Amino acid sequence: MANTVNITNHEVVYGGGDKKIHYLAAGPVNGPLILFIHGWPGTGITWKAHLEAFAGVGFRAVAPDMPGYGKSSARRVADDYCQEALVEGMLALLGDTGRDAAIWVGHDWGAGVTSSVATQHPEVVKALVNIAVPHHTVELGWDAFLPLVNREIYPADKYEVGQWDYMKHYEENFEKAVEWFDQDIVGFVKAGLQKSRPLESRFSTLTATVRKDGGWGGQKRPPPPEATGPPVLPQDVYDSFTADMQKTGFWAASAYYLHHKRNAEYNGKAASGGKLTQPVMFIHAARDVVCDTISSRLAEPMRRACSNLTEVTIEAGHFAHYEKPGEVNAALFRFIIEELPGEWPGFWDSGYTKQKKAVL
Repeated sequence: MANTVNITNHEVVYGGGDKKIHYLAAGPVNGPLILFIHGWPGTGITWKAHLEAFAGVGFRAVAPDMPGYGKSSARRVADDYCQEALVEGMLALLGDTGRDAAIWVGHDWGAGVTSSVATQHPEVVKALVNIAVPHHTVELGWDAFLPLVNREIYPADKYEVGQWDYMKHYEENFEKAVEWFDQDIVGFVKAGLQKSRPLESRFSTLTATVRKDGGWGGQKRPPPPEATGPPVLPQDVYDSFTADMQKTGFWAASAYYLHHKRNAEYNGKAASGGKLTQPVMFIHAARDVVCDTISSRLAEPMRRACSNLTEVTIEAGHFAHYEKPGEVNAALFRFIIEELPGEWPGFWDSGYTKQKKAVL
């Protein structure tokens, strides 16, 4: 059966007219709103499987190109990519949909942004779903997540910042870090989209020694596209995504990593303190050795901060929603049905009734 979901293009201008966010939308305009926020790297089109699935059952599903990516503003202005500026963009996105609240789903830095939105403006978050990066961690800067490194895997005398060494590389030599990716954008993107395998070790060989090596995995440049297997994304999505990344390069995308201190100050003074009472779901990516929530304590701050928390584990790598979109969608559907039944399309007006009785 052919897919009949229509995905449309939109944009919202904000920041005094200097910035814009391009976004994709699908599903009935008046359907319950769910926002899908990508991380590093990504664009709105990488959520296509989720847009189609949610629009297909009656949600209004929206996925932006985050600032710095795709058809959104990608200025080489580092301040554009601190959490405060990104939250401003997310509120503009929400406003452009005509709604005052939504279910927010974030992955990687997108999860950092959704966590910032929930921390700063809990009234606009009906529920929060983060994939791979827990709430109450990266959006609060180094001091929130560095102490949670598993020092049995990364002894402090050898690995000062554990698997997060690549983040220090951005801070200490940003232009060089970006230049490494931009040598072969398609090659790097394709290498990052390989199907995960069962782990032999939880040590992150790609990211734990980047400063010493001058690049990821000890390589002087990304592998060429022909050196890696097929990507986990469908071909049409992969082609669109790689074209988006070639358009912007990695400068703006990587500038998200330059604001740990500023982000900590911004989110640290929020009235909510980052404590969330609305439903929250976290999806662990079991084979993710960078955002490792399985063998480290990375998820602990989230567990303390969220009073209504659901956790799901999917046997996939960091990009669990690319690798196993069906399992991620199933987890999302069940979470919404159980925790927010009033947000399920047609809940109030479909005439759904249920009766239990003994069969004679």
